[in-house]
Amino acid sequence: MNRLLVIGAKGMLGRDLVPELLSSFPGDEVLGWDIDEIDIRKEHETVAKIKRTRPAIVINLAGHTDVDGCELNEQEAFAVNADGMRHIAMGVRQCGAKAIYLSTDYVFDGKKGAPYVEEDMPNPLNIYGRSKWKGEQYAMELAGDGLVIRTQWLYGRHGKNFVTAILRQANEKKVLSVVNDQIGAPTYTVDLSRAIFLLIQNRASGIFHVTNNDFCSWYEFGQTILRLSGAKEVEVLPISSRELNRKAARPSYSVLSTKKFSRETGIELRPWTEALKDFLSEFKGLEQS
Repeated sequence: MNRLLVIGAKGMLGRDLVPELLSSFPGDEVLGWDIDEIDIRKEHETVAKIKRTRPAIVINLAGHTDVDGCELNEQEAFAVNADGMRHIAMGVRQCGAKAIYLSTDYVFDGKKGAPYVEEDMPNPLNIYGRSKWKGEQYAMELAGDGLVIRTQWLYGRHGKNFVTAILRQANEKKVLSVVNDQIGAPTYTVDLSRAIFLLIQNRASGIFHVTNNDFCSWYEFGQTILRLSGAKEVEVLPISSRELNRKAARPSYSVLSTKKFSRETGIELRPWTEALKDFLSEFKGLEQS
């Protein structure tokens, strides 16, 4: 029997990943820890708890994900996203485990003009991206047999995200403004959880890009959310990132190529529009129950 440890288990992805692992690895033990069980900013505590637990795999989903907030508190961003992964990697090495680190498209600057492959050199535009890239390096250099999974534009059933924000605003306003100069792939946490299981099952190592198939702008994403949810009377206006005036710069085109993942697993994730339909159907059911 193997023991799998998910750190950040109460987050949006963690709350889908833990049940996925429990059902997919019925003979193994799956532990879900969050800030109450482990504070990855603390080196000695993190190393000691991992060493004592002796997992076969540690999946680090914990992160400081407030992109604009990272610009205001660089120290905290690196403490969680980079040093936290370093502490986990140190613990992993002491018990011979495998480390998996969830990363982001924001490690890239968006200037390539084509989907990024795993071998492309990162060049983050913001502190969040820089801290995550540093975390990637710790996962790969210190953990030995490390696995880094880059993804983007996550939404799911258990937490605040772009989809639920659009649905909430549609109940309050008749006109919404959404940026149209950032391109990526919306990714459903249920599908990403299944993909993580497949990579574990295949004993994958190195860097993999994992997103739902196809891509769009945030503006097109917002339009599709409203159309599929039946809120056709709400108008969506395109605006530029400059008009939004956020503290952190975002990459304009950060689509991730998932060809390596498909070669490794033999599958590709469904188009984001199909995943969104499923999410909206389930979300509507939860609201009505």
